[in-house]
Amino acid sequence: MIGAFMAILNIQITNASLLNIEGGIGTGVDNGSWISTSYLIGEIVVIPLTDYLSRMLSFRNVMLSFATLFAAFSVACSFAHDLPTMIALRGFQGFFGGVLIPMAFTLVFTKLPKAQQPIGLAMFALAVTFAPAIGPTIGGYLTENYGWQTIFFVNVVPTAVMVTTLYVTLERQPMQLALLKEGDWFGIATMAVGLASLQAVLEEGNKDDWFGSPFIVKLAIVAALSLSLFVANELLIDKPLVRLRLLTQRNFGLGTISAVFLGFALFGSIYLLPAYLGQVQRYNAEQIGNVLAWTGLPQLLLIPLVPKLMQRFDARYIAVTGLLLFAASSFMNTAMSLDYSGDQFWIPNMVRAVGQALTLAPLSAIGLGSVAPQDAPAASGISNMMRNLGGAIGTAVLATIVTKREQFHSNIIGQSVDLGRDEVRTRIAQMTDYFLAHGTVDPTGARQQAIIALGNAVKRQALVLGFSDTFAVIGVVLILSAIAILLTAKPKGGAAAGGGH
Repeated sequence: MIGAFMAILNIQITNASLLNIEGGIGTGVDNGSWISTSYLIGEIVVIPLTDYLSRMLSFRNVMLSFATLFAAFSVACSFAHDLPTMIALRGFQGFFGGVLIPMAFTLVFTKLPKAQQPIGLAMFALAVTFAPAIGPTIGGYLTENYGWQTIFFVNVVPTAVMVTTLYVTLERQPMQLALLKEGDWFGIATMAVGLASLQAVLEEGNKDDWFGSPFIVKLAIVAALSLSLFVANELLIDKPLVRLRLLTQRNFGLGTISAVFLGFALFGSIYLLPAYLGQVQRYNAEQIGNVLAWTGLPQLLLIPLVPKLMQRFDARYIAVTGLLLFAASSFMNTAMSLDYSGDQFWIPNMVRAVGQALTLAPLSAIGLGSVAPQDAPAASGISNMMRNLGGAIGTAVLATIVTKREQFHSNIIGQSVDLGRDEVRTRIAQMTDYFLAHGTVDPTGARQQAIIALGNAVKRQALVLGFSDTFAVIGVVLILSAIAILLTAKPKGGAAAGGGH
């Protein structure tokens, strides 16, 4: 669970500090998001490989070696001096850290007794929902007080503790190198190329005008062809890399759909809040982190109580309640104004914290509880990959919606800001007088400054409205996630229904 926590924490730990890192490695604002994206690509590619790697090299060997390399590449990121190096190092960090997420999940269903599985799921939920919420808080604090390089050292001590304890406690198993011959290498190649290309399309699309860019068109074609070949291959061969047929099981299929929507909302909202606070309210990294902390800290108290709830109530209703609370918190942010800053996010963030705490453990129990134990590693890989993929899609889609809605609102507001209107002329005159009184000597120059300031005010107001619309989209997506859960069958026994209740 420490490994899963650290791997997920590092998806978001750079979010509040991107401006500082961009300055440190000398790249532009447009390219800095690759620092987060390259890590996510590494994770998405390796998560489906985890089951195969753990069977071939042994669970113990993969866990210990990949965790050590994860910490090593984390430290290496702090020494990057340019964007290509940082992207490569973050990609490897994500690749070696990514296996820690499904392996933690697999341990719950393969090593814990049925009665203890709700506790294990609650611990995993803490990693998945608390880690990304607290990531920007930790990153922001360290960046403002000790420099952005220090955020990449936070993995060293927890990873050392994890590797030491697992080295002593995990049973040794022989490697099965004969599985190299049986490897689904065509599936591995098409999946890696397809997912990496898709992630690049999502990341660069908004910036490059989507399919108006030949580069995006080519990448999209590569992604579509590779992923089509991958799906066809996985359904046709006897020993596929990713056992997509598991998705035909009702609860696992619907649970995975719900997980995709949850990933969209979870990672999307963690992208939106820092973006809004930084762009509109001009918060620094530490201030952004302090606001986001109120999404994470309450979950420390709430998530340990969820196993008790799962023993008393149907896991489906707990998950739906959590998803609807999460949706409600998003709808609370749809009436934002220029005065809407950290204090105004406090109540929505608390509601969101309660919703997230109630969601993930029951959702995991519903989806994985119906899967046979021998299928748990494969199902875990699919579920975690799809949630992360939902997050990648969510971040890209929401960034596009913010841009498009800002343009829409800017046009609407701009039509009212007409020099033919008395109110507009009066406002410009007042602002001109202000600039003349504060050091500008030339009246023409002061008037020009007033017009520019008015234009900036329009743009800032339009940006606030764009963010408001985007929170509404998150709310709708979470309602769709709740509907998917309502369509599942009642869980039976074990973790899924809380010890048989």
